[in-house]
Amino acid sequence: MNQPQIQVGIMAEPVLRFELKGDYQGPAGSGGTRYKATIHRGEIVLSNQWGIMLRGREFVFKPTQDSASFLLKSVTIGIDFHWEQKQDLEFRGSLKLLIDGGKIQLINQLPLEEYLRSVISSEMSASSSPELLKAHAVISRSWLMAQIEKSKKLESQPKSYETNIDTDSERIRWYDREDHRLFDVCADDHCQRYQGISRIISDKANAAIDATSGQFLVSDDQICDARFSKCCGGISENFENVWEPVHHPYLSKVVDAENGGTTCVDLRQEDEAERWIRSSPQAFCNTNNRQVLEQILPDFDQKTKDFYRWQVSYSQSRLAWLIHQRTGIDFGHIIRLEAVSRGHSGRIIKLKITGSKQCRTIGKELEIRRALSQTHLYSSAFVIDHRDIQDGIPQQFVLTGAGWGHGVGLCQIGAAMMGEQGYSYQQILAHYFRGAELKTLY
Repeated sequence: MNQPQIQVGIMAEPVLRFELKGDYQGPAGSGGTRYKATIHRGEIVLSNQWGIMLRGREFVFKPTQDSASFLLKSVTIGIDFHWEQKQDLEFRGSLKLLIDGGKIQLINQLPLEEYLRSVISSEMSASSSPELLKAHAVISRSWLMAQIEKSKKLESQPKSYETNIDTDSERIRWYDREDHRLFDVCADDHCQRYQGISRIISDKANAAIDATSGQFLVSDDQICDARFSKCCGGISENFENVWEPVHHPYLSKVVDAENGGTTCVDLRQEDEAERWIRSSPQAFCNTNNRQVLEQILPDFDQKTKDFYRWQVSYSQSRLAWLIHQRTGIDFGHIIRLEAVSRGHSGRIIKLKITGSKQCRTIGKELEIRRALSQTHLYSSAFVIDHRDIQDGIPQQFVLTGAGWGHGVGLCQIGAAMMGEQGYSYQQILAHYFRGAELKTLY
């Protein structure tokens, strides 16, 4: 196996602006360093700072020196999350422009290991412990190659891949990366956070990539679909409860504590889930150590103060409006929210919404999080209090929850604490991915 070239979808907009830094080989007749790309009559119109225009369906700029880079203007990061914002970002490697869905899609091509240098610094601070950075390098590398292999399998199948079930009584959806047809991975949190060289790539991040170069997590001779989230909330979730109904033994329930913890709770049971979520059990990710959190969280992530346990409150009118806006379903007054089924981490897989106009069940976890927040609810591991009931209709809903993210695989905050406590990256990986092996494949 040789190191692959990775295609990263950076952004798709009707108008794009970028600047070339260093020497690039562009389309014939391009010239210049500053460009604006628009769409006219089904073609890309590419104009430089001198007003010279080119038209076509696709344009490619390839660097002719290793230090060359391109600067993109107003890239949206944290799409649909509570930290969404626009930034100017700089990238190395080639850039490709093409039309897709009435927008100009910009794709960055570069070697896998170079891509990872940015991912490690984009996902967390480069001041993290060396062992955490190494662990994250391995799982990011493994996840990406597993997705590329999965895409190849899906393309070879005659039947289209379905990610939703929509009936009169249920709407069950899961969100992965199967919609990325033109590139291997996107640049945002939907896949892995990739912000090019805009964030400083420190010597520690480079050392972590070099120390683990070509290393992958492997199970049954297949590269592991290694997942991660910010905070599992004390117990990690099974893969099949979040995405497609396929069981991966290495992505199963893990109690996030030393030696696997001593708890034997079954959070699929409503009474045990309620006790667990309303308490604060010991876990690696149960920490208020700001020094550790600042090491692994970029500035905009630090706006979130409560990782392990959190609470949000909605009025009747606010919740009814929010669910209608986010799902497109008019439930009328919201009478009851009820967990139909939960996963091993207490995350709700199916949520029954009973309204004055209709009743419907939604899932999986991200669909639930989207329905109950203007952006994304921190997680679907929550319990509901229906308060101030008037004529059978609650006037207030209080959601008490656990964790941040889907909770599958590595827990970033938990892994950060393990790194600070002296665990090696091999031990961190063995803790979160039970039964997987560490292998060097190139």
